[in-house]
Amino acid sequence: MSADINKIKDRVFGMVDVGFTEDGISRAYDILNLFIILLNLLVSIALTFSEIRMVYGDLCLAIEEVTIAFFALDYILRLWTSDRLYPELSKPAALFRYVTSGPGIVDLVSFLPYYLPVFFPSGAAAFRLFRVMRIFKLFRVGGYSDSLGIIWNVIYSKRQQLYSSMFIVIVLMLASSLCMYSAEHEAQPEVFRNAFSGLWWAGSTLLTVGYGDIYPVTVAGKVMGMCIAFLGVGVVAIPTGIISAGFIERYSELKDQTAEAKPVSFSIRLTAGDAWTGTKLDEISLPRSMRVASVSRGKTKKKPEHGMILKAGDVITIITELIK
Repeated sequence: MSADINKIKDRVFGMVDVGFTEDGISRAYDILNLFIILLNLLVSIALTFSEIRMVYGDLCLAIEEVTIAFFALDYILRLWTSDRLYPELSKPAALFRYVTSGPGIVDLVSFLPYYLPVFFPSGAAAFRLFRVMRIFKLFRVGGYSDSLGIIWNVIYSKRQQLYSSMFIVIVLMLASSLCMYSAEHEAQPEVFRNAFSGLWWAGSTLLTVGYGDIYPVTVAGKVMGMCIAFLGVGVVAIPTGIISAGFIERYSELKDQTAEAKPVSFSIRLTAGDAWTGTKLDEISLPRSMRVASVSRGKTKKKPEHGMILKAGDVITIITELIK
């Protein structure tokens, strides 16, 4: 009985895991999941138009109810198969890891605010506001695209530099707000009432938006405004340069990985009991003359990435080292 349940769980995990398309059912579920996400967001947008609500309101609400129920069912299935997602952890630890992970939180908020008013009617208005968070379900769509995966990989690899650039922006905003308060408070006491009242102006100026609802009128304020606007060009360029450099590095790595190699390769399929299953790709041991060329999950072929965890059903293609 336990073996049958494990077999069913493996099949369900292969079905709900994005890109793990071992058979027709798995492929159909991926397509259905993508369709439901887009349909739910389309209905949510349609319900904001009074003309559509008057004519198709009941239909839109019914579609919303069905799609939210699908999100809830999908979340339950992912909870049940979380130990397959993190095979290196115990079942409680794997469940906790999924629930507290970014995708797990997105999956939860995609349906929970819809049902909370049933248990807490007094907070219906607040819960309705949280329903907008289901738009983050769109991040699930990124799992179907290797290009989006590269973008996330670049941002993650450059996160420390991006954090530093954000810190610089915050410091400059605070300094700009304080300087503008000193220069403009006497001339515009109702606009620049305190050091923090100029944060909106500082943010729109440093980020080159220039909204125009708050602006300096004194000579000193205008001079400071010009200098701060000039600094804003550099502030915007910092994260842009960091991300651009990350893309150049990533594509250089992909180019090296896809360079011409000896025509000798072989592929292996991992099972639940293999030693590599649940292991990080960069932690597996291979001879110096060999390297991992790709990892295939069903119809999706993924390039080797730092930190990628191998799963049961993965097909690993190994080739000999490049010919220089």
